[in-house]
Amino acid sequence: MRINKQIKTGNISALTFDSKADGWDSSSGFFMRKVPMPRIDEENDPKDAVSVIIKVMYAGICGTDRGIWARQVFRELMHDSLNKEGGTLRILGHEFVGEVVKAGSHVENLYGIKVSQKVSGDSHITCGRCFQCKIGEEEVCKDQTILGVSTNGIFAKYAKIPAKNLWEVDFSRIRPEVAAILDPFGNAVHACSKVDLRGKRVGILGCGPIGMFTILLCRTFGASKIIAVDRNSENLDIARELGADRAILISRKDASTYLPDKKLENAVRKLTYGKGVDVAFEMAGGNESVSNALSIARNGGDVILFGLKDGDFTIPKFSQIIVKRLNLHGVIGRQIFQTWQTSQRILHDKKNGVQDKIWSVILKRGRGTVMDFDKYTPELFKDKMKYPKILLKM
Repeated sequence: MRINKQIKTGNISALTFDSKADGWDSSSGFFMRKVPMPRIDEENDPKDAVSVIIKVMYAGICGTDRGIWARQVFRELMHDSLNKEGGTLRILGHEFVGEVVKAGSHVENLYGIKVSQKVSGDSHITCGRCFQCKIGEEEVCKDQTILGVSTNGIFAKYAKIPAKNLWEVDFSRIRPEVAAILDPFGNAVHACSKVDLRGKRVGILGCGPIGMFTILLCRTFGASKIIAVDRNSENLDIARELGADRAILISRKDASTYLPDKKLENAVRKLTYGKGVDVAFEMAGGNESVSNALSIARNGGDVILFGLKDGDFTIPKFSQIIVKRLNLHGVIGRQIFQTWQTSQRILHDKKNGVQDKIWSVILKRGRGTVMDFDKYTPELFKDKMKYPKILLKM
């Protein structure tokens, strides 16, 4: 028998963006507002039969959230989805761990999800009907929505989520703070699964959280040399702690710059005996960073493109992609749920030290990196963003 917990009614606090009240071009940041408590109402919305309400325990802040804070990413997607819904308010956020407190009538039979289970979940809500979904490529579903971007997200005490997106977690094997960031960790797992990394020299351009996860995974997957590249010296210090063999600090240039950094290319050539890296992971998203990834990859090498920014890019010497016979791999999201299974097994394995380094090095054991949701102010949140990865404790 399915037993739902007693949950509050009325309004709850949430971090939001309102396209009318805030304006994309005239604001920045997240706005704390009162929103209606989510409900399971199968009579008026049949989809609620396969949905759950979760009590959010921890929520992660990722590069996408930082991009939305600065109004750099997903402008069109967010506005188009709000127009389609006939509204203006979006609840933000997509990385979470929480407890199921209410479930639709078909949830347990179809998905095995029960009230009181602890869950994380994928942020990409796929349709299950399009060609890509039917052939197992759900990460590029044609009709997907994204939590916190094109449908309401999880920066609130409670959130309603399709049960098919949930992944049960075991707190005896994974810390709740780490379980909250399974989604972005899965991005790195997906990126690292594109090519065989055993014995490879790799370059990681952009040592934000997913770049940091990638360093850990490249070492775990057998890379022979890891070269970390970033504009932030503190991020590079963390990269060394995580296992990078070399760290290269590059200078910050004008955001419109698209030419590769010649000093970086020369440094990487020297470290790879004139060849270039076997695999270049572009994790930052800027035009110059993409150009750098193409320039430091060896002839016949692989370039993993994960970083994301809105707008058009210029690729100098485009012919190099063909002449060098570079293999370009675009990565979005995670393979549902293959990536989640791989991620879970890596994090559950205490011998590889991956989970411990995420907690102790990237999250600094919660010292300064965990913020109380009830104490949110834009000023405090902005200050917290000096850390590569931060969590909201709900």
